[in-house]
Amino acid sequence: MTAIPLQPPRRLVEFTLDGEEARVPEGATILDACRAAGKDVPTLCAGDTLTPKNACRVCVVEVEGARTLAPACSRRAEPGMDVRTDTDRTRHSRRLVLELLASSVDLSTTPEVAGWLKEYEAKPDRFGPGAARLNEEPRVDNDLYVRDYDKCILCYKCVDACGEQWQNTFAISVAGRGFDARIAVEHDAPLTDSACVYCGNCIEVCPTGALSFKSEFDMRAAGTWDESAQSETTTVCAYCGVGCNLTLHVQDNEIVKVTSPHDNPVTHGNLCIKGRFGYQHVQNRD
Repeated sequence: MTAIPLQPPRRLVEFTLDGEEARVPEGATILDACRAAGKDVPTLCAGDTLTPKNACRVCVVEVEGARTLAPACSRRAEPGMDVRTDTDRTRHSRRLVLELLASSVDLSTTPEVAGWLKEYEAKPDRFGPGAARLNEEPRVDNDLYVRDYDKCILCYKCVDACGEQWQNTFAISVAGRGFDARIAVEHDAPLTDSACVYCGNCIEVCPTGALSFKSEFDMRAAGTWDESAQSETTTVCAYCGVGCNLTLHVQDNEIVKVTSPHDNPVTHGNLCIKGRFGYQHVQNRD
């Protein structure tokens, strides 16, 4: 029998969260504590399979004694700290960030944002119609997925998923500086001329729909995409012996996209091109 090494138990950190005592394992973030306590702290750039980049700043909280607001997604919980998640200062900051994002980026396919805009009474229109937008047409240069940079918030999650944190292909990077910064492949070339291996792991982590399945993009354009009518079934990929888990999203008895459970110990949400895009043979009616 093979012995499985176990990590030593982590001691618990005790601190105050919105006036109540909170206890989380050492190394946990404030966002982890908020979620464990059932507190709805909004976030866009935080992901459960990637190291946070603190890019969106929607999850900021107030820590007693700190000069600035702290991003809950990356700030570690410390013994004795006093954290407030719903003060006038945090609400004002979140409202402004949401207004800036919604005035310059298309957030129409970003989950939960509509509710956050209403909750924080954000008014993106106050920046006027001249707010900085790319106004760029979606890039449809292959049959697998679409890049719509009008929806990109520069959260860098796709860069990390393609880079050293998961795929190690390094096909995606940030080009330009300042207001000209944008996500791109090398030389801003078509995807077919890049180092992309079409694993689709960047799609898995994209929070806004800037990267999406070609099937989803086409169905949204046709007005037939309906997540409420979709069912999800998790199965095991049959292409090889690794044992990756696939979650099949089915609408009208057709597979419309494939994801992978983030808590799966084999894949952690990642797949290869066959697992993520090679499902057409399942529903070939010819």
